[in-house]
Amino acid sequence: MTEGRHSPLTILTNTMPRIHDHENEINYFARTNHRGHSRKFGIKTDDRRRHMYIIGKTGMGKTTLIENMVLQDIYNGHGVAYIDPHGDTVEKIIDYIPSWRINDVVYLNPADLDYPIGFNVLEAVTQTQKHLLSANLMGVFKKIWEGMWSARMEYILSNTILALMDTPGTTLVAVNRMYSDADFRKMVVTNIKDPIVKQFWVMEYAGYSEKFATEAVAAIQNKIGQFITSGLIRNIIGQVKSTINIRELMDEQKIFLVNLSKGRIGEDNMRLLGGMLITKIQLAAMDRVDIPEALRKDYYLYVDEFQNFATESFAAILSEARKFRLNLIVAHQYIAQLTEEVRDAVLGNVGTLVLFRVGAPDGLTLEPEMAPRFLVEDIINLPKFQIYIKLMIDGVASAPFSAATLPPIARLTESQEKVIRVSRERYSRNRDEIEEKIAKWAGIAEDADIDALMEQAKAKSTGNPPKKKYNYKCSWCAKDMKIPVKLDRTRPIYCEDCRDKVSDLKRTREYDARKDLIYDEELNVVGSVAELGSDGAWVGKVEEKEEVVALSEKTDMEREAPKERVVGQTTSDENREAVAEAKDVLVVKPVSKPPEGKRDVIIKKPEPNVEKPTEAKTVIPLHTLKSPPNARPSLQESDQKRKRRRKRGGSQPAGGGGRDGKGGKQGIQDRPRQERLQKQHVTNARTSARRPERPRDHRSAPIGAVPDVGSTIGKPLKPGAHVSFDDAT
Repeated sequence: MTEGRHSPLTILTNTMPRIHDHENEINYFARTNHRGHSRKFGIKTDDRRRHMYIIGKTGMGKTTLIENMVLQDIYNGHGVAYIDPHGDTVEKIIDYIPSWRINDVVYLNPADLDYPIGFNVLEAVTQTQKHLLSANLMGVFKKIWEGMWSARMEYILSNTILALMDTPGTTLVAVNRMYSDADFRKMVVTNIKDPIVKQFWVMEYAGYSEKFATEAVAAIQNKIGQFITSGLIRNIIGQVKSTINIRELMDEQKIFLVNLSKGRIGEDNMRLLGGMLITKIQLAAMDRVDIPEALRKDYYLYVDEFQNFATESFAAILSEARKFRLNLIVAHQYIAQLTEEVRDAVLGNVGTLVLFRVGAPDGLTLEPEMAPRFLVEDIINLPKFQIYIKLMIDGVASAPFSAATLPPIARLTESQEKVIRVSRERYSRNRDEIEEKIAKWAGIAEDADIDALMEQAKAKSTGNPPKKKYNYKCSWCAKDMKIPVKLDRTRPIYCEDCRDKVSDLKRTREYDARKDLIYDEELNVVGSVAELGSDGAWVGKVEEKEEVVALSEKTDMEREAPKERVVGQTTSDENREAVAEAKDVLVVKPVSKPPEGKRDVIIKKPEPNVEKPTEAKTVIPLHTLKSPPNARPSLQESDQKRKRRRKRGGSQPAGGGGRDGKGGKQGIQDRPRQERLQKQHVTNARTSARRPERPRDHRSAPIGAVPDVGSTIGKPLKPGAHVSFDDAT
């Protein structure tokens, strides 16, 4: 549509909003030149609702065209959202904002680390939109991790996001916690309203073996962890309450400028934030179904380099957004950046097509759109700032024609600093406050006991209860320590840093034990080794925390009476006399200002512990033991058999009789070796009792003494026990 009475320059230099007919309003962006006659033209509001597609090589003038259109919408009082993956254009636009629209600007810059804007994509989602949001987020993740995505990842992650949306106060940061924290997962599953999602967590996921569950969620944890470990993104998506409401931005015609400079925040972070923002804008637009179509205000969404965010959901936006008054203007460089599905959706649904110079492959693809007037040779040889356009005019696509884009038409207002300041005040939060809340939610606050948390996590994974830890202070540097065993508190305890230092001092004789501090948690006393009692124990109970005043050297009293132990000093005369009279006292001095009339505390020592006598071991002589019924032949019975064999004139077996234990000589030398070895093992009685000590020289022991039987030597026997010699030789 050609220009009317007001030129673009006149519109953008006016500092006050102009009363105009919105339906017949024209957004100017180019100029025609026919037979030497030049005229500006643009696109009407109703035609813009059918969207606009801009394609061309870098440096051809796409950004300038977008700048002019955005600024005209701002000056005309419309709602605008501009997602810029480079950041330069947005930073330029905020310097052209008219004064009467500064309060309408929401400037989202993730690189502004100290003042992050809150954006919780899981917040305030209606029941009808939950599955749509989950599907769109799956498209965003799939776009980012293309080639590393699997059906199992999508299945588990989708159920995770659907579960979290039913629990108020959750964010994307909670995704990984669902897999690692069983208590948190149980709390979330309790709140799930969708029976199918709940069935997944209660019956399916709970039935996974530990190994399978770890393998199934490892890839998701790795991918999500890339974002939530970055404070830049975490402080934005980790805020429970969003500071921006996309639906309100659209209804109130706000200006939403998003600086996603990939050079500052990274390409993956840019894709994630941009994809989630576009998803929320789509859902907010569809949520306006509660407003009659005639009353819905147009909202213009500009997306530069939109291939970074072009998921399958874009096809739905292009086909359905018109009725919800969400008007898209998208731009990128070449068609190969798009998937086939998105490409077909773009070319099949956009009303206005703008071509800058493109490459030969794109020329072949776009030639049917411009034929028969422009061929491939024309499309790939367009000069800079020259376009071929198929314009939507009153709902009908025009024949293709050529034009030249307009130069920058806005006047510099130098409003950048003020825009940023106002946006921070209204929509940002302090970084320290956000990080403190996230740390508290995660259970890792600054004063958290890290060792205890690690023990709890380990106990959950292994199923074993965590070990109790005791509080101690290093005797040298007074550093707090936690040790899983209970130690003697009356002796010095050193931390790892001081242990080697004290050892070195002890070797060089520069160590003074009187400087070692002892801390007793139960008595609430801090003192030194020199102040301990003779039995090495604290003396008495102290009501409030007090400090033992150690003597730096021996007093006269100690020199005169070495046996007496004066372990402290006092400043009051009354207590000084008490110290002089008492031998077993400990004087302590309050650290803080003591109560009136109480300057010192004297505590009497307890009585020293008396060690209990150890029980003597009882050794029972072997010959006093009796064999139990049905027992095998005892040693005495074997000796009687040997005597009977001698009387009968039989030969004596090897190893029997005689004090030397060698047995008789008759016939032994002539027996075969095998027979001699077989008869050498004598079967003796068995018993479970222990055997008494045998004399060192068993050859000189009397009959009935215990021979060498290995591990039972030297162990006491109980009365009535029976002894066997199963292994005797």
